[in-house]
Amino acid sequence: MPIRVLDNETIDKIAAGEVVERPASVVKELVENSIDAGANAITVEIKDGGISYIRVSDNGCGIAKDEIRTAFLRHATSKISSSEDLTGVKSLGFRGEALASIAAVSVLEVITKRESDLTGARLVLEGAVESSYEEVGAPTGTTFFVRNLFYNTPVRKKFLKSTTTEAGYVSDLMEHLAMSHPQIAFQFTVGSQTRFHTSGNGDLKEVIYRIYGRELAGAIVPIDLQRGGLHIGGYLGKPEQVRSNRNFEVYFINGRFIRSDIVAKAIEEGFREYLMLHKFPVCFLMIDTLPENVDVNVHPTKMDVRFSDGPGFFADLSSAIYDTLKSNEMIPGHVLDKPSEIKKAEKESIEEARRDKNPEPFMIKQEEVFPFKNTTKPVSDMIKEADPVIENDDFFDDKAEKNENYIKSTSDSQPSSVRSPEPVYAPVFHQRDLFEDKILSEENRPKFRIIGQVFDTFWLIQYESKLMIIDQHAAHEKVNYERMMKRFRNKEILSQTLLPPVIVSLSAAEENVYKQNADAFASLGFEIENFGGSEYALRAVPIDLYGHSEKELFLNVLDELAEGNSRGSYLAIEEKIAGMSCKASIKGGDRLSDKEINALIDELLTLDNPYNCPHGRPTIIVMTRSELEKKFKRIVD
Repeated sequence: MPIRVLDNETIDKIAAGEVVERPASVVKELVENSIDAGANAITVEIKDGGISYIRVSDNGCGIAKDEIRTAFLRHATSKISSSEDLTGVKSLGFRGEALASIAAVSVLEVITKRESDLTGARLVLEGAVESSYEEVGAPTGTTFFVRNLFYNTPVRKKFLKSTTTEAGYVSDLMEHLAMSHPQIAFQFTVGSQTRFHTSGNGDLKEVIYRIYGRELAGAIVPIDLQRGGLHIGGYLGKPEQVRSNRNFEVYFINGRFIRSDIVAKAIEEGFREYLMLHKFPVCFLMIDTLPENVDVNVHPTKMDVRFSDGPGFFADLSSAIYDTLKSNEMIPGHVLDKPSEIKKAEKESIEEARRDKNPEPFMIKQEEVFPFKNTTKPVSDMIKEADPVIENDDFFDDKAEKNENYIKSTSDSQPSSVRSPEPVYAPVFHQRDLFEDKILSEENRPKFRIIGQVFDTFWLIQYESKLMIIDQHAAHEKVNYERMMKRFRNKEILSQTLLPPVIVSLSAAEENVYKQNADAFASLGFEIENFGGSEYALRAVPIDLYGHSEKELFLNVLDELAEGNSRGSYLAIEEKIAGMSCKASIKGGDRLSDKEINALIDELLTLDNPYNCPHGRPTIIVMTRSELEKKFKRIVD
C-alpha cells in the first residue's frame, strides 16, 4: 500500500480514540472545561450510561459567539499560547483536543452565552460537520448536549460495556470531580435519579459525607502539611476503614484527579504500620505544588503526572501521613460519650447550609433573556416563545418541566412557581476537635484499672467511662517490633552467642541470597560462618531473637528475600527480622500476672504507634459506657 496522507475525517476519528474512550471521557473533558470557565455550579445528566445522552450545564463565562466554531477545531485552546506555557499550566484542560474529538464521534449541540452579550449562540455538529448555527436567547454559561456517542464508529461502540457499567464509570468520575472542587456545587443525575448534589460551600468533608455517607465521614482525620512549595491537605481514613483494593486512595494534584504509582506507594508507606497484609488505606488528599514541579502533559487523558523530584515528594508525602496518623487517636470503636455533641454539630451545620443555599446552574435573570417580568407562564412556554428553535425536551429535563422550579429565583418579586426548590441538606463538617485527649498516654496511665484477663488472651481495662480491650499478643509483638527497630536504626545491636552453634543447610538459592546480604546480616547482629559445603553455623543472633527458634527465623528471612518480596536492602532485612518479633511474643492462651500486664502496658505507652501490630491488626479497641448501656437497653435511641 503506498504512503498517503489521511483525510481529515479519518484523522479526527483517530485523534478522538486517544481522548474519548467512553462516555466518562466526554463528561471529564466537558466538566473540566466548565471548571476552567470559572463556574461555581455544574449539572451533569446522563441517560443509558451516557451513550445516548449527556448534558453538562454550567454558569461559567461562556464562549464568545465569534469563537464558538474555532473552539471545535483540533488543537484550538484558550489555555496556552506556546510550548513555554506547558511548564506552568494551571488549567485542567490545555491540549485543545477534547471538543474536536467529542464532536467527531457524536451529535453535539452547544448553547452558550457570555455575560456581556445580549444573546447567545447555538451550534449543532454531526460527526464534526456543522449542521446548524444561530443566535438564541440563553442565560450566561454553557450547556453541552452529546447524543448518540460513537454512532459513526460502530467498532468503538461495540466495545463499550453495559449501560449500568458505563454509568458507574461516570459516577466514579463525578465523585472525584466533586471532591476535587468542593467550592463548586455539583448535581449529578442518572436517568431521572439524582445521585448526589453538593452545596459548593468549600468543605471537603461535607462532600465526602454526601457521597460516602456518615460512617466513613465520621472515621477520617484531617491532614495538613506545608513545606516549601508543597501543600498536602485533605483527610486520612482511620485504620478500621481499610479496603481490599486501591479504589479509596483518592488524590488530586493541583485540583486534577490522577493515578500515580509514586503517590500510591507514598500513601501506603505512610500507612504501612497501620495496614494488614493485602489491605489498602482510605484517603482523600489535596496535593498542591508549583506547576513547574509537576508535568501533566504525559498522556492525552491527563491521568498521570511526573514529578521533578520524585524521591523528595515521596518522602514528604509518606512522612506527612505517618506523622498525622501518629498524632491522632486510632483506637477502633472509640466514639464520643456524648452523642448530643455530634447532634449539636450537625444542627449547626444544617443551619449554615441553609444560609448558603446550593446554587443552580444558569441562574437566569428573566429581564436578560425575556422582555417580560413577573409572569406566571410556565418556564418551558417562556423559553419557547423567546426562541422556538430550542426544544423543551432538550433544554429542560422532564422533572424540571413538571415542577417549573428549574430556574433559580433572582428577585423577591418572582412568582413561587419559578423559585428554586430547597436543597437537600447534609451536615457541614468543621475541622473542630470533637475528640478528647488520647487515651493511650502517660498522663492518663494512673487512671487505668485492670479488671482481668479474658480467655487468657485479652486484657480488660477500665478507663473513666470506657472499657479498653487489649490483645496481649498484638501488644507484645508491637513492643518487640519497635524495640528491635530502634536498636537496629541506632546501631545498638546486642548479640547472644549460641552454644553450641546452630548448623543450617542452605539450598543453592538460599546460599546465593545469604552471600549477597552477608554484610547486612552481620551488621544486624548475626555471626555466621561456613561450616563446610552448603552448611553454615549460626554462632550468634540478635539478642531479641535468642531462644526463639533461631534457625527457623534465619531461614524464614532467607526464604522471603529469595522470593523477591522485599527491596533486598539493609532496611528490608531489618524489617523482615523485626517482623519476626511475633515469634518472640507471648501468645493467646498465655496466662499473665497483673504485674506482667502493667509492665507491658507501660512499655506500650512509649511507642510511636501503639494502636497496631506490625501486621496492621489493632492492639486495642474501646467500648464506651453509653455503648454498653445501649446494649442492655438502659439507653434507647
